[in-house]
Amino acid sequence: MDKKKTTLDDIFNDDEFGLLESKPKVSTIKSEEDRLIDSFEEVNVFIDKNNREPGRGSMSEYGLQAKLKNFRQDEEKKKLLKPFDRHNLLGYVEIDNPSLDDILNDDDLGLLETDKDLSIFQFKHTPKQEDRAETDFVAQRQPLSENEFELYEKMFHKVHQEIKEGKREIKEFRNIEKNLHVGNFYVMDGILLYLESADLEKTEWEQKSGNRVRIEGRTRTIFENGTFSNMLYRSLGKQIQKNGKLITNSNEYTENQLFVNSGLVQEEDIQTGWIYVLKSRSTDPRISGIEDLHKIGFSSTSVDDRIKNAKREATYLYSDVKKVATYKVYNRNADKLEALLHRFFASVCLDVEFTNSKGQRLNPREWFVVPFEVIEEAIQLILNGSVVDYMYDSESKIIKLRNR
Repeated sequence: MDKKKTTLDDIFNDDEFGLLESKPKVSTIKSEEDRLIDSFEEVNVFIDKNNREPGRGSMSEYGLQAKLKNFRQDEEKKKLLKPFDRHNLLGYVEIDNPSLDDILNDDDLGLLETDKDLSIFQFKHTPKQEDRAETDFVAQRQPLSENEFELYEKMFHKVHQEIKEGKREIKEFRNIEKNLHVGNFYVMDGILLYLESADLEKTEWEQKSGNRVRIEGRTRTIFENGTFSNMLYRSLGKQIQKNGKLITNSNEYTENQLFVNSGLVQEEDIQTGWIYVLKSRSTDPRISGIEDLHKIGFSSTSVDDRIKNAKREATYLYSDVKKVATYKVYNRNADKLEALLHRFFASVCLDVEFTNSKGQRLNPREWFVVPFEVIEEAIQLILNGSVVDYMYDSESKIIKLRNR
């Protein structure tokens, strides 16, 4: 009888006592990066289960909130954790990519060394770094100190609470000029932000179809993750349009404050008048040569009726006027809005005297030298209740945050 030859597989398979079994050693020691990723995953799992970020409902939940805050404030941790950020908790994170210079300089073996002129790297038709326009400046988010962020943190908590209670709504953001205002809150890349201030200016250029006006400038924008940015106004608006929403103002003002064309008008609300903004058609050189001169007033009747005899009244500078904007005011306090606007722009109130046919000296006090878009911005600040934190700077013609 032929004897079957023994193979190597036969030898390994004939291991009755398991002498040849071997298990690879696995290290149970986690690296610092592993621990960070595990901690971040705890936050992800919480949101998976609760469909919201951790708050202060319990000690364990508060601990997750503190971890998330720490992750958001540390740029290095954000770069490490972004690949695991399935809920976009960290927002936009700029990942470092090596430049061509970095690659060329990392030549330990000298493979790229040459005595010849590397003329392919000499550009004649591109501007040098120092010659680039200021528009090449890229706004980076920077962290705020805990003391600086404390006030804003309370504001963000309040907004979240008001959204939860239905006092604020999250809506589509469509038009930059109409929807992006100082003092308002927005969502961008899943993060709540507050547009604190904006150094804006209006430029106009000619086109065949007519002149075009563009508003641009730097903003100061505060994010709920404890950072701030000075993004360009239009860049901020476009980013919100692309991946964000607007947060409406609190509707608690319907009971206690005025509201102007807010979209919150109910059937039982009563219109108490109009706030209007006018420009003068006067030919008086004391008036006609003043740029950005506007009258801010209140009327309990229609504005057209109120101004039909303008050229006979001192309050209209004894000349016809042009309507720039009118705002319907409901319920009450329309005169309070007018008074607040007058007080806010008191530093640029027109100071001019007229003598009427009876020899009386008249000094109209409702005309102000201020750009129209700034007036609209002030109205928004009054509506959202934050006007007390701001002031008008007549030199730069912008609204600025008061010194705390």
